[in-house]
Amino acid sequence: MRTHRAIDRARRNTRAAITAIGAIITGFALGCHANARADAPLNYFLHADGPAAAPTMRLGWALAALVIVVALIVSVLLVGAIVRRRPPPTERDASHVQGEGGGLHWVWIGTGVSSVALFATLAYVLVTLESVASPRTAPGLTIAVTAYDWWWKVDYRRAWQNDAGVTTANEIHIPVGEPVKIELRSADVIHAFWVPRLAGKTQTIPGVVNEQWIEADHAGVYRGQCSQFCGAQHAHMAFEVIAEPRAQFDAWYAAQAKPHSTDAADATATAGQRLFLDRCAGCHTVRGSEASGAQAPDLTHLNSRRLIAAGTLPNTASNQLDWIQHAQRIKPDSLMPSIALSASDAAALSDYLRTLQ
Repeated sequence: MRTHRAIDRARRNTRAAITAIGAIITGFALGCHANARADAPLNYFLHADGPAAAPTMRLGWALAALVIVVALIVSVLLVGAIVRRRPPPTERDASHVQGEGGGLHWVWIGTGVSSVALFATLAYVLVTLESVASPRTAPGLTIAVTAYDWWWKVDYRRAWQNDAGVTTANEIHIPVGEPVKIELRSADVIHAFWVPRLAGKTQTIPGVVNEQWIEADHAGVYRGQCSQFCGAQHAHMAFEVIAEPRAQFDAWYAAQAKPHSTDAADATATAGQRLFLDRCAGCHTVRGSEASGAQAPDLTHLNSRRLIAAGTLPNTASNQLDWIQHAQRIKPDSLMPSIALSASDAAALSDYLRTLQ
């Protein structure tokens, strides 16, 4: 009777174990499928578009394969142990203990294989780190990126030109096929700069300047993300890297270097400019105007950007006003306050913001 109960219990345990393993494998497969469709940032297992990303992707695949093999071996052994589980011994059996022998050599085999796998993994990690430590040619462009709660300040410094540089936010333009040096700082807490399809992640630490380099093999838009938990709006701290041919990059840079014209387009926009200087200039900068705040993104060429609020919203006129009036609903705990505006003030401010090309 006991034997039958033990067998039934073993079968139930086996079915439960198989169900759990199946659920894990199914979840992994669905996750891979979702990642394959996602634009970013978690599709790094499937795409690498830069020389700093390809070695990292191969390392990721190798580690994933190792984890899967180990998980399968452990699962098979676990299921086998459950299936072969013997019924509880009787008192007569318990008094007669006999070693079965033959088990120790499996311990040595497991220890040896695990040690080889661990050392091989360590060697592969070190080789990968060496391969992505520096680009093939010296970067001609340096970009200083400063992380804030919860947005990114981007300052351009061009080594081959004696200019004042360009400041923007949450959007990084780079020329295709050229390595770019990134200097990383933090203005508050620890963040992490990560563009999965172009390079690995690097932390931004208060008081420390870390360096990274990125290079894009193809023109396109690559999503980046803070990958170090940094507070309530960590998930809404994204940015974009836009890789474009050299001629397009130079044209973009020249346009960004120009200050905003102080001549508003019409009377409504002029009223909106006065409202902006009264309500927004303490935090935001618009070069070419009296607005020179340093606590929030530079808005000189706001409408040249694809997204606002650090990748949270598409950059449209309606979203700009929605962000101004309901920032704490869209991104709670951010430093951007929700500003109450009358209908006429909202229209005037919107008209002015649309002049920031």
